[in-house]
Amino acid sequence: MTYTTKLSSKGQVVLPKSVRASRGWKPGTEFVVQERENGVLLEPRCSRKGGSLDRLFGFLPYSGRPKTLKEMDDAITAEARSRK
Repeated sequence: MTYTTKLSSKGQVVLPKSVRASRGWKPGTEFVVQERENGVLLEPRCSRKGGSLDRLFGFLPYSGRPKTLKEMDDAITAEARSRK
């Protein structure tokens, strides 16, 4: 879908309501803006309200031998293929 919007005198851009709703973007959502050759890329900023990544280590229980990088890569590839 293509939309048209304008830049305000304050540098603000209004995103259409249907876009905000489909993405679940609420007022106060923070975005990362990256300059690109043909425009800009707008991505919602990931929040880490729970603390550091170290606090998540071990969050999901697992018992067994550690997986190798190859095993993890193979599993990711297999899952991606199954979703096509």
